[in-house]
Amino acid sequence: MAMEKTWRWFGKGDSVSLACLRQMGIEGVVTALHHIPAGEVWPMEEIRAVQSEIASHGMHWSVVESLPVAEGIKIHSTDYPRLVENYRRSLRNLGACGIDTVCYNFMPVLDWARTDLHYPNERGGESMLFDYPTFAAFDIHILRRKNAADDYDPAVRRKAQEIVRRMTASQQEELAHNIIVVTQAFIHGTVGEGDDYKRQFLNSLETYEHIGPEVLREHLACFLQDAVPAAEEARVKLCIHPDDPPFPLLGLPRIASTLDDFLHIMAQYDSPANGITFCTGSLSTRPDNDPAAMARALAPRIHFVHLRNTVALPCHSFCESGHLMGSVDMFTVIGILLKEQASRIRAGRKDARMPFRPDHGVRMLDDFSRTANPGYPLYGRLKGLAEIDGMQQAIERMMSKSSFN
Repeated sequence: MAMEKTWRWFGKGDSVSLACLRQMGIEGVVTALHHIPAGEVWPMEEIRAVQSEIASHGMHWSVVESLPVAEGIKIHSTDYPRLVENYRRSLRNLGACGIDTVCYNFMPVLDWARTDLHYPNERGGESMLFDYPTFAAFDIHILRRKNAADDYDPAVRRKAQEIVRRMTASQQEELAHNIIVVTQAFIHGTVGEGDDYKRQFLNSLETYEHIGPEVLREHLACFLQDAVPAAEEARVKLCIHPDDPPFPLLGLPRIASTLDDFLHIMAQYDSPANGITFCTGSLSTRPDNDPAAMARALAPRIHFVHLRNTVALPCHSFCESGHLMGSVDMFTVIGILLKEQASRIRAGRKDARMPFRPDHGVRMLDDFSRTANPGYPLYGRLKGLAEIDGMQQAIERMMSKSSFN
């Protein structure tokens, strides 16, 4: 049985309608109640309204991405008891509606980072780029975070200084706005539009001044111990998303970046309800990560799959390269996931289903005349969906004893 084909949909304002998703062969929709602030309860009636709308187009709400973890939970603020109880209530409401998979992340302040949202490829399409020296230029010279230069080696600092020297004031402002606001606003970003967005962002960073990796791990463990029992009760699987990129930025700790990180996370509450969103795009941008080996080691706890590819560039930089071609051995990864799903089915596991979605995509064709959130063009993702589905169908035939008889 192939993995379930899903698609991230951003609600009624999304330029890709549910009717279009149905035409594309999508089976399950990945979405969220984007209008509800992080930390507040998701009411059952609002969950059911979105669920019914999706069902009216012949699909089902497959995965929640994301039920956001409030910053107060990550820093374990005095408001933690209220915030975690609200999270538990939302899990119970989702479970009561039959929605059983919830993706979340535990990245402080910044959900993901790119320095160029319109990076051209050799065929005329556009993807996204993370250029580490350019990010250093933003951090040291534009944002002017306290002691930021100490986090970069001398060679990177020199490149950053040269980069910012060549930038106009408007280019510097665009870079800061893209990193802080544009890439974050549609996923419950900590800072919204406004003249003081950089100051607000710095204030958010300062709340982590005394929170290093070990303390953040303790906070995640506390969250899991409080949230996973509610997930078990509601028959919901929680699945943490990897850090993106999976290395420290802005002086913030990263604790979901390596195989050891995920083994540690699973050990904090040993339950199938404490699972993983396996994102090849995020994991592949760290040179010491082997996505295929990680998929094999973590397979029993993988409940949701993001598939895309990247190409490593010099100096900790990378670009998104579509779905099949790049640093990820997608053939092997998909084969491992299909074997895991088949094993679950044979074992009679109720959580055998492994939904995947084509994550991000190259902007191409009519995408240039359409509006979309950064990384979420229509045609680039549709191409990736077709490529991945074709590959998994071929692998399934190869796995069948009668394939070539």
